[in-house]
Amino acid sequence: MHAGIIQMAWFRGKQGGKALRTWGVLILPMALALALKWALLQLDVFPFNADEAIVALMARHILQGEKPIFFYGQAYMGSLDAILVALGFRILGEKVQVIRIIQTLLYLGTVGTTIAMARHLLGSARKATFAGLIMALPTVNVTLYSTVSLGGYGEALLMGNLLLLASFSVWDQPARLVGCALWGFLAGLSLWAFALTLIYVIPSGALMLLSLRKAERRSIRLQAFLGAAAGALLGVGPLVAWGFQHGFVPLLQEALGSAIAVGDNGPILQTIGTRLVNLVIFGIPAAIGLRPPWDVKILTAPLAPITMLFWIAAALEGIYLLRTASASRLKLAAVLAMPAVLIVGFLATPFGGDPSGRYFLPLILPLALLGGSFAGAKWRWMKKGPRLGLFAGVLAFQLLSHVVVARQNPPGFTTQFDAVTRIDHRYDGALISFLEERGEYTGYTNYWVAYPLAFLSQERLIYVPWLPYHLDFRYTARYDRYAPYGRAVAMSPTSAYITVHHPDLDAFLRRALSLRGISWQETQIGDYQVFYDLSEKVSPSELGAPWLDLEG
Repeated sequence: MHAGIIQMAWFRGKQGGKALRTWGVLILPMALALALKWALLQLDVFPFNADEAIVALMARHILQGEKPIFFYGQAYMGSLDAILVALGFRILGEKVQVIRIIQTLLYLGTVGTTIAMARHLLGSARKATFAGLIMALPTVNVTLYSTVSLGGYGEALLMGNLLLLASFSVWDQPARLVGCALWGFLAGLSLWAFALTLIYVIPSGALMLLSLRKAERRSIRLQAFLGAAAGALLGVGPLVAWGFQHGFVPLLQEALGSAIAVGDNGPILQTIGTRLVNLVIFGIPAAIGLRPPWDVKILTAPLAPITMLFWIAAALEGIYLLRTASASRLKLAAVLAMPAVLIVGFLATPFGGDPSGRYFLPLILPLALLGGSFAGAKWRWMKKGPRLGLFAGVLAFQLLSHVVVARQNPPGFTTQFDAVTRIDHRYDGALISFLEERGEYTGYTNYWVAYPLAFLSQERLIYVPWLPYHLDFRYTARYDRYAPYGRAVAMSPTSAYITVHHPDLDAFLRRALSLRGISWQETQIGDYQVFYDLSEKVSPSELGAPWLDLEG
């Protein structure tokens, strides 16, 4: 079914040798994309952090018979990614690299569908090739979140492209029942998988509604509308089932960002101002590759002016296309409306408090289309040589940025914006060996240690995240994502403590243990500070943990 959409976008009007050339255009960028992913994975420059570990643990538990509907501990990101990873685990074994293989396959699908969309909208194999090359050698932001799993970014990019292609198909064949039902199913499924796909659902849905006006009879329009609604209900089924069981209010609250609503208690204008700063200073630079999502430093600074000039020219190309592309104008407008939808959502919800740049990931699609169109145009206000020079400069900038990041490992390609949460995971094996040799199978740590430790040890080591990682001791019970771990620790006769980058917490533990007359031993393994061989098992609450009183 999906193949039919892509075939529509790719081969419309193509026959014989031209079709073979278009396959060549498709294969080259996808081969480059695969080569870049493979090289980076071989270099092992993607640390295995807690959010990805939760996906891995969910996948393992799915193979054991569990059926989670959402990412552990929240209700705004479905378990589709964990299901795909579970399939990978079943075939290739339970390894971290399998997670990255699944993400790579998803991204290759995104590259292929982007090229198909460029060919369909721009009417040029040359422009489609350039768009594909932008996708193949993308920004560091895109590479990070399309390689490391955080629960749904890879699926969001691919399903978003499929949503747009489905809406294009319906536009070309108004009120076609199968196309409408398919769009509805993809919309529902993508909203369950990750609400970020609203960036695609809203503009493609608007195009769908406009296409219904082209149908000859009202009965046909109604049939198409009901088909889309039925498909959407089927796709979003897991979310609806959860809502009937637990209530729809929590669903709505989490979809609007309640889980990350940190620092949003001030005046509304101040909050929007902070989000606007995150948009302009952090989000847009990450989206066009000027900075990595975990830092504010400019990557490959000598080439940065070329990158900025190229994207300014690409934006002007978008204005030109909307004024001149008569046949595909509305379809192109649906794609170019995505940044507006994203900006409104970013400013209006707590997701705007995230400075990393990950929520700007969908912008790679309009950027690739406009950049490819600008580089592949045969005329305009800039000659061919300078245009291709700018294009080559952008690709060089993005490739060199990857080289710079890969050489700075740690942190490597990390998802951690807060430096306190960056852990040198090269010592994970040594930590696991140490704990197992001393029989310290359970205990207490923070969120960023607990879940990688559980997965990498095959869940032999269960440490619950009841310790804060923020230096000001901020803490929330939401860090404790999987209740069975807490029960396992409660039943264990012993416990150890593991901290990271937190001298004040270390001092508190030493003082509290001494006051209770508990003896212990202490060692440092890489970034990990381990308190072990306690003479008496004691929990953080029994130690009078102040962060539990401040929990919010």
